[in-house]
Amino acid sequence: MGQILEDFVMRFSQLTLTAICLTAPFALVSCADPAPLYVDQAWVKLNANPAAPSAAYFTIHGGAEPVKLLQVATEGAVRVEMHKSAMKDGMMSMQAVQAVDVPAETEVKFAPGGLHLMLFDVNPAVVDYGKMTFTMVFSNGDRLIVDAPVQKAGAGGAATGGMENMTMPSNETESADK
Repeated sequence: MGQILEDFVMRFSQLTLTAICLTAPFALVSCADPAPLYVDQAWVKLNANPAAPSAAYFTIHGGAEPVKLLQVATEGAVRVEMHKSAMKDGMMSMQAVQAVDVPAETEVKFAPGGLHLMLFDVNPAVVDYGKMTFTMVFSNGDRLIVDAPVQKAGAGGAATGGMENMTMPSNETESADK
C-alpha cells in the first residue's frame, strides 16, 4: 500500500509541476506593463503646388489610458492644423479639429480621406532633406517626436494626396471623435 501511495504522490507532483509550467507564461503576461502610447507609419505627401498646403498621415497607438492629441508642431512648415475630411452635400470637405480622442489600447489613423494634418508653407529644405520631424503633444503630458519621410508630389498616387476635390476648411473647429 505504501508503494501505491508513493506512486500517486509522485504522479500528482509531476502533474502539478507540469500545470504550473504551462500556466506560468500566461500569468506573467498579465503582469507585464501595458503597451505605451506611440506613433508610427508617419509620412508627408507634398502638394504639387508649393503654395498650397500639403498633408501628413500617421497612426497613433493608444496606451493603457485614453488621451487626446492636442497639438502637432514642426519646424518644417509655417503652420500645422489637424483636420478631418467628411462628405457633405455630395462633396468632400475638411474641417479643422482642436483635439483628437485616442481611446486606450486602440489605433487612430490619420489617413487620406479622414483625419490628417494640413501643412502650410512647407520649408523647401525639408523636401531636399527627405523627412519632416513632428512633435505631438498629448493630454497626459507626453510629447512624442516622430520622423516622417517626405513623399514628393506625383510619387505613389495623386499629386495632392487625395485633397484635390476638397473645399478649403471653414473657420469652425471641433474635437474629433477618432
